Amino acid sequence: MKYLNTMITGTGSYIPSKRIQNSQFTKQTFFDKDHLRIESPGDEVVSKFRDITGIAERRWVEEEQTTSHIAAIAAERAIESAGIDPEIIDQIIVSHNFGDVIQGTTQTDMLPSIASRVKHSLNIKNPACIPYDIIFGCPGWLQGVIQADAFIRTNMAKCCLVIGAETLSRVVDKYDRDTMIFSDGAGATIVEGIEDTEKKGILSHAVVNHSEEEVSYLYFGKSNHPESDPSIRYIKMDGRKVYEYAISQVPAAMKAAVEKSGVDVRDIKKVLLHQANEKMDAGIVKRFYRLFGIRPDMEEVMPMNIGELGNSSVATIPTLYDMIMKQQLDPHRISSGDLLLFASVGAGMSINAIIYKQ
Repeated sequence: MKYLNTMITGTGSYIPSKRIQNSQFTKQTFFDKDHLRIESPGDEVVSKFRDITGIAERRWVEEEQTTSHIAAIAAERAIESAGIDPEIIDQIIVSHNFGDVIQGTTQTDMLPSIASRVKHSLNIKNPACIPYDIIFGCPGWLQGVIQADAFIRTNMAKCCLVIGAETLSRVVDKYDRDTMIFSDGAGATIVEGIEDTEKKGILSHAVVNHSEEEVSYLYFGKSNHPESDPSIRYIKMDGRKVYEYAISQVPAAMKAAVEKSGVDVRDIKKVLLHQANEKMDAGIVKRFYRLFGIRPDMEEVMPMNIGELGNSSVATIPTLYDMIMKQQLDPHRISSGDLLLFASVGAGMSINAIIYKQ
């Protein structure tokens, strides 16, 4: 018997070279959401930030770069990794939140779609290669993989390029402490349908959404500066609400994906979680394993790169996966046959999780 498996056959990422250290924010004047100046010394603000998030630095793109530009670079690397002719790609699925934003503005540009721009940059001629975008918050790359899996399983596609890319440095409010969370980057994967006598690749997935009062936990809003122009808006979030939501809801979605797959949770080698906040992510993983009565070895099971790369939204998981696959995140390794759990949470509020056998 042969299975049609949805496999990730190539990975690539683009990590900007510009490093923004926490120390660069110590002299910045911050205001809270009520437009009151935060009087704490800059060193204290930055120190508390690192204690909460685990972020020591983040990466921002150069002035001439945009989301579609770095998405195309990551895509080229994934195509090279997979060793395929790009003309066989049936779909280019790009997840992002703000499209291309030119340096010095906060206006989003998604006309044409970012995926169409990537296809153009890759010089793909095939008219049957269909490019389109997904706007799904931080879980966007995972949702793109889930969508690729659906097309592959119904024989509507054989090969998909799934990308998560974002330049959040273009939409942050420099007067808001949350600016220190966000970063830029791109991660890409080639997802193919592969026949095999062993069941591998995507074994199951789970997706949930809560859009009642939760819908406004992440939003676009005016600057925290009291004299700011209300017509100019930036990425905003209610950090406490996001934290509480994620801690309470994400473990159950991860558990649902495990139960659908039929695998033993003890066999999961790595949990690749959206790099949102170090403490939050650790709390999610601990609560997930607690649902099964297990205490995991956190350092072994949960690779992280948020300390050096910050939160690049849709790019965090594919970038993390690419780094491990290319042995760039010691001591973590992924080998053939390993069981992985991917999971993310973000604006909407949406959560998704995938059980994947390498």
